[in-house]
Amino acid sequence: MNLRRLRRKLILTIICGLALSAQAEDGILLPRLADGVIDTTLHETVGLMVAKSVRTVTIFTPTDETPHYNNAVVMTAFKGTLYCMWQSSQTDEDAPDTRLLYSYSQDEGQTWSTPIVLDAATDSTYSTSGGWLVCGDTLTAFVNRWPKDIDPVGGYTYYRISTDGRQWDEARPVRMADGSTMNGVIEQDPYRLAEGRIIASAHFQPGLHVCPIFTDDPQGVSGWRKGAIETTDRGKQSRELEPSQYVRPDGTIVMLFRDQKSSFRKLASVSTDRGVTWTKPQQTNIPDARTKQCAGNLPDGTSYLIGCPVNRKWRWPLVLMLSQDGILFDRAVLLRSGSAADLPPRRYDGRYKTVGYSYPKAMVNGGNIYVGYSTNKEKVECTIIPIEAILSGK
Repeated sequence: MNLRRLRRKLILTIICGLALSAQAEDGILLPRLADGVIDTTLHETVGLMVAKSVRTVTIFTPTDETPHYNNAVVMTAFKGTLYCMWQSSQTDEDAPDTRLLYSYSQDEGQTWSTPIVLDAATDSTYSTSGGWLVCGDTLTAFVNRWPKDIDPVGGYTYYRISTDGRQWDEARPVRMADGSTMNGVIEQDPYRLAEGRIIASAHFQPGLHVCPIFTDDPQGVSGWRKGAIETTDRGKQSRELEPSQYVRPDGTIVMLFRDQKSSFRKLASVSTDRGVTWTKPQQTNIPDARTKQCAGNLPDGTSYLIGCPVNRKWRWPLVLMLSQDGILFDRAVLLRSGSAADLPPRRYDGRYKTVGYSYPKAMVNGGNIYVGYSTNKEKVECTIIPIEAILSGK
């Protein structure tokens, strides 16, 4: 290492140390990425290697005869079967014909059923993914319905319930604690705390203004309350968007946000009272392509983040980051790279048809992490990561 690089590394270390000290003085320890874990100048891989144990399967591939736009992929496991939902339209993102589809696998994700319509577009609304929630013998599918005549754009949250994953009750509105309809669209990965409370977030009208929400209803269909948080208003939407959350060993809940102000860093807020109050979101040092991410915990408590840790609007590579204490993320695994051998060219044109791996959402089941996402907002794919193998570095 030459003198210039050594001096630069020393300065960065001092800056990071001062930033961490400031956080500690405020009583807020934000998540941070350890130095040297990734290298954002290496655009295809950020300096990482794909683990031998990681594999990817395709759930749906569009053809000339099928809808070309597919995105917002969310997975779950219910009664020994894997389920995957996503929004689909013929050509464009959030088009009037957008509907909610799902597929299922009975062989741990190797093969998938033909897509089934879960919620169709109507003359007045279109539908997008709201995520899943399993409660005993019932599977709840959250459906975000968007009226076509609202300005600024906004929506409402509905739900459908099934006991077998095939037959579904009619859609009903998700209710707030006062009995009103949730006047917003729910984010796709609600988190159930150990004692049962469910933590999530929604983007409320008018427009899309994010707020953490929580309920003690085990099915998550009623009793929702807003957490107290100070966000930044940017007119039709908040600066903070599309969050996901995990829990530290001491019970602190950490919520991470996409930053619409284009800092290309994740924003973070924490709650120490089970989601009732939250700190003002602050910028972390974790790179982010200004896109939806996901977070969660492994069975042993390890915290994970999944996203595209780059400092520009490139949705590649797709990376899993790990932390033992939920503060310092000091390990990373490459899931998908930006190389021509891994990332195929986009096949069809369409509005907002971003190249790369969009909107990852993960779930843990049977010793694996299943990460669902769309490739080029066309293919629906899933990367499967054996937990034991990645924790042991294989």
